[in-house]
Amino acid sequence: MGHPDGLTDWVVNSEVGRLEDVLLGPPDFFEWRPVGAISRETLRRRDSFDRQLAMAQHARMVEAYEAAGVRVHSLQAWPELKYAVFARDSSAMTPWGPMITLIQTPYRRGDYAVAIEFYQELGVPIWKMVTAGHFEGGDLQVLEPGLVLCGYGGERSDRAGAEQVAGWFEALGWEAVRVPFPAHFVHLDVTVGPLAEKLIAVCTEAHEPWFPELLRVRGYEILEVSYGEATQLGCNVVALGDDRVLSTARNTRLNARLRARGIEVYDPDLSMFTLGGGGPHCLCQALKRAPLAAA
Repeated sequence: MGHPDGLTDWVVNSEVGRLEDVLLGPPDFFEWRPVGAISRETLRRRDSFDRQLAMAQHARMVEAYEAAGVRVHSLQAWPELKYAVFARDSSAMTPWGPMITLIQTPYRRGDYAVAIEFYQELGVPIWKMVTAGHFEGGDLQVLEPGLVLCGYGGERSDRAGAEQVAGWFEALGWEAVRVPFPAHFVHLDVTVGPLAEKLIAVCTEAHEPWFPELLRVRGYEILEVSYGEATQLGCNVVALGDDRVLSTARNTRLNARLRARGIEVYDPDLSMFTLGGGGPHCLCQALKRAPLAAA
C-alpha cells in the first residue's frame, strides 16, 4: 500500500507491522520544559536533569532498534528545538506518506520545519499538512488497514485538528474514530499502545466506556494499564512487529505480561525522557512498516 499516485513506499498501514525504518529526534539540546503534566511535576519536584545520562540512554535506545533490525534515521539537531527529540509529534506517517502536523505548545511550534527538511532531503513527498486547529503525531494511531484513531485532549491536539485529519482518511474510505481523552494525558499514545495484531494496551479508566468496547468489538484483546501506570507512560511503547516490543526498564508490569505471552521486550532505561514527558513511542516516528493485509 503506497501513495495514491505511487510516489513513495515510505508508508505505514498499521501500528504493528514489522518496523523497517524509524525516525528519531536528536537528544543534543534536550532539556526539561513544562510541556505537559509529567514534565511540570518533574520540574516542580526540582529533579536533576543529567544531559550526559540522557545522551547515553538515547544511544541505548538506538542500539535496541538496531538489534531488532530497524534502520534508524534522525532529524537534524537545532539548538532552539529542544523538544524535537520527541519525533512522534512534528509529523505522522500514513498509508499515503508523511503528514506534517501543527503543534500547539510554544516550545515546539518550530518543530515542523526540521520535519519538513527531513522529508525533503529523503525525497519523500509530503501527503498533507494540518491547517485546522492543532493536531500532533502522538494523537494519530493508524491502528490497522481501514481503521485510524484520531485523538484529542484539548491541551495539544484539539477537536478541529482531529476532525480535519479524520476527514482526510474518511475521504479515502477509512473508518476514522475521534477519541477524546483527559487533557493531562497530553496525547492518545499515553493511554493507548498497540502491541501486536489484535493486542493492545489501554488505560480504560482514562476513556469513555464506548472506546474500549469499540476495540473489543473489532476483535482486540486489551491488556489493562492502570491510571497511575498510564500517567508514568505505561502504555507508551512501540510495536516492532514479529512479536517484539520496545518498552522501558520502568514499565515492569506490562513487560512481564508481554514476556509471559512469548513477546520479546526491549527495555532500555529512558528515565531522562519519561521524566520530561515522553516515552519510547513519543521518541520515534515509524517511517516504514511491512504492510498488514486488510481483514
